[in-house]
Amino acid sequence: MNSSNEILDAKEEMNKQVQEVRATGTDVVPAHEDAPKAGSLPENPGGIRTAGIIAAVVLLAAIAYGLHLRSTSEKHLAVATLEAAIPSVDVVHPTAGSQADELALPGSVQAFTDTPIYSRTNGYLKKWYFDIGSQVRKGQLLAEIETPEIDQQLDQSRAELERIQANAQLAGVTSNRWQALLAKHAVSQQEADQTRANYIAAQAAVDASRANVRRLEQLQNYERIVAPFDGVLTARNTDIGDLIDAGSGSNNPRELFHLAAVNRLRVYVAVPEVYSDSIHDGDSATLTQDSNPDEKIPGMIVRNADAIDHSTRTLNVEVDVDNSKGVLRPGAYVFVHFHLPAIGNTVTIPSNTLLFRAEGLRVGVVRGDHVQLVPVTIGHDFGNSVEIASGLTSSDEVVLDPSDSLASGVEVHPRVVSLRGQS
Repeated sequence: MNSSNEILDAKEEMNKQVQEVRATGTDVVPAHEDAPKAGSLPENPGGIRTAGIIAAVVLLAAIAYGLHLRSTSEKHLAVATLEAAIPSVDVVHPTAGSQADELALPGSVQAFTDTPIYSRTNGYLKKWYFDIGSQVRKGQLLAEIETPEIDQQLDQSRAELERIQANAQLAGVTSNRWQALLAKHAVSQQEADQTRANYIAAQAAVDASRANVRRLEQLQNYERIVAPFDGVLTARNTDIGDLIDAGSGSNNPRELFHLAAVNRLRVYVAVPEVYSDSIHDGDSATLTQDSNPDEKIPGMIVRNADAIDHSTRTLNVEVDVDNSKGVLRPGAYVFVHFHLPAIGNTVTIPSNTLLFRAEGLRVGVVRGDHVQLVPVTIGHDFGNSVEIASGLTSSDEVVLDPSDSLASGVEVHPRVVSLRGQS
């Protein structure tokens, strides 16, 4: 409007100048003007007026164009200023479903049967037959121990048994004779009973000596260290010539071998209390390990402690795994993936979208280029993301990293970004 008024004023000023030029050309004659020279053409007053008019029009057009450019620039600057005043925000779409559908927890792998092997007799190691990593069968000989004292004691015990048996036979014969003499009244009843008692005592001595021989024979059998079950040797802590102490006769017995059954493994997992009701015996589970993350190892929940640990607030769960192919090793660190039932129409959003306000938890949602603070309910917290049980849908545009001053009704320019794992 100001530009139009300026143009009209300029046109009026130009018309006044044109009228003055016309008046000067027709009525005023310059003083002391020399007479035209002979042969020269008189000046054309009409041409001068035309040139003046053209110059005035050009000047007017230049002024008008300059005013137009200035007005257009001011309008563009005003629009740019208004656009710059509207903040731009990054928004994401919530992920349908929940990470709670698959709960991944660290687990500790243990052999199904794991035992140290000690010696039950004293002596010196004569020879060992298997080293660490060897697969052995039940009853297979692992090592031999020399026990010269036990061998000598066994020989002595056997000789003592033969002596006692001979005495028992003599006592038996004597008792029979005295019983025959008693029938003929050749001896007294007291004497017959005495010989009978001697025979019974001799029989008891034989039994005791025989038991001692069996004990020493058993100790002698302990010279052979055999595998108690099928498995793999994970440790060998002895060598030829080592002095061996019996496991029960020493305060600190030395472990000779360590044997682990690895065809079937146990995996123990500490499940947080919040998920304990979703864990049931007989459910399936999947194992992964960092050394080969693409390989999925099936397992099964076989038992749980059925009690929450008061110090860790977790439920101890055992998952059994078939390891006939030798994929896992005892002591390995794995992740156990439990399949949990989904809870309603839940979505998952990043944790850096939450706003903690006095009225409760809020999330900024862009609707029609304006922000609306929406109340939400958290189902589970996964650290870098949260499960939203109510308040959002997968089609909403949720503001990332909202400022503390963000309020409902603020106009914004949304810019959709994709998170890792979103398609």
